[in-house]
Amino acid sequence: MKFKFASVVLVLALLLGGVFTSAQAGAYNTQFTTSVTYQNVGTGPATINLVFYGEADPNGIPITLPELAPLAGTSIYVGSVGDIANGFKGSAVMSSNQPLVSTLVQVPKAGSGVAVRPMSNGFTSGSDYVLVPTVLKATFGANTIVSVQNVGTEPADFELIFVPVSGAPITVNTVGIPAHATKYYDLGVMSAIPAGFNGSLQVYSTGPVVASALELNITGTGAYAFEGASEFATEIYMPSALCKFNGVQTSSYAVQNTTGGDVEVTVEYADGGVAGPVTLAAGAKESFNACDVNDDGYIGSAVITADGDIVAMGKVFGGGLSTAFLGFNGGAAKVALPYVRWTTSGWANGTRQRAYIAIQNVGGDLADGAVTVKYYDKAGILVGTDTLGAIPAGGKVNSNAGEVGASEFGYYTDGTFGGSAVVEGPSGSQLAVIVRVQSRVGAASVAEDYSGIAIQ
Repeated sequence: MKFKFASVVLVLALLLGGVFTSAQAGAYNTQFTTSVTYQNVGTGPATINLVFYGEADPNGIPITLPELAPLAGTSIYVGSVGDIANGFKGSAVMSSNQPLVSTLVQVPKAGSGVAVRPMSNGFTSGSDYVLVPTVLKATFGANTIVSVQNVGTEPADFELIFVPVSGAPITVNTVGIPAHATKYYDLGVMSAIPAGFNGSLQVYSTGPVVASALELNITGTGAYAFEGASEFATEIYMPSALCKFNGVQTSSYAVQNTTGGDVEVTVEYADGGVAGPVTLAAGAKESFNACDVNDDGYIGSAVITADGDIVAMGKVFGGGLSTAFLGFNGGAAKVALPYVRWTTSGWANGTRQRAYIAIQNVGGDLADGAVTVKYYDKAGILVGTDTLGAIPAGGKVNSNAGEVGASEFGYYTDGTFGGSAVVEGPSGSQLAVIVRVQSRVGAASVAEDYSGIAIQ
């Protein structure tokens, strides 16, 4: 899951400097370069090593990173690494003597017209069965690129089963992907996948793998990323739910059946409507739009339930937004947020970003003052603490660095970057956290979401 890792080894699958081309304009033919943002969530200074692997290449490119103080957050921009050639596409492995968390930020090429920065998290382990809840080819104006990384120690064979919303599944096989390396599956150019494909993906492997997906508008500028799932549940929590909020912003959920038989799925919105039950066949997905059962202006959260295991991912669109996040099958008492920004001076002109933090209580009632959000600068120094009000079971609250008086958080006069946060509740509490990182573009905004990461 997007939020469940904190270890001394991180595997990073998705784009890392990849270049994708198309005969059409839009995000799909835009060059992205990855910024690997990471935070030390241990108790001592972290000594960190980073090794890059080109697509299907067993030979690593090692990079030694500076020591990182406890709770400090920083980043490395792949485009500035001299040993990485322009056009590189692959994966990486990060290791440390302290537990780390990481969020990958895909930065579009300047002048491309694409302003949003797709975001997804790293992983600490893999599985021989991974699900991607939604994949598209020339559907809803978008194509999906899926990366599957072998996180084992031996070469692995992959079997990918693309399950359409209607019709027969399509199987694609790949053999001999080296340890730590990644194979990319660009649905836009895969002859085995027909135009108009709308469905989900099952990944089977002879060894442990992880997967991430990037969904790109073919002619528009929307782009977002999310992780594949290897942990399944009968109850999934979604901290963000909207129906034409501010007149335009709406959420939808793609829910995938992980079992070998039919399951019935229901979506219940906090203080809102109920969608379903809907029957899903084995491996299939169903989409739920919040406006189907909620009034215009609705803002809240949701819980998705089923009588068999499922996974779900959420999207928010409208008003320039194109965001994605993987649903939560539980929460944690302590959650790390490695990429947090806040600006006053650079907001109106679009040169700096703001991060809005949504915290859903998926456990029992929490009293006033029980949950805090602590904001740390690039050196791990505490900038301020936002003490939150009472959060009832199923309730949601919000925070940002402006609440602790930070006018410019994560930005520094020497041109460097780095800011992070930790959300903490009482022992045994269950918190699910989504961060929406937003940028101003003229009179509108763009944004992308990533999930908070549990600190064990």
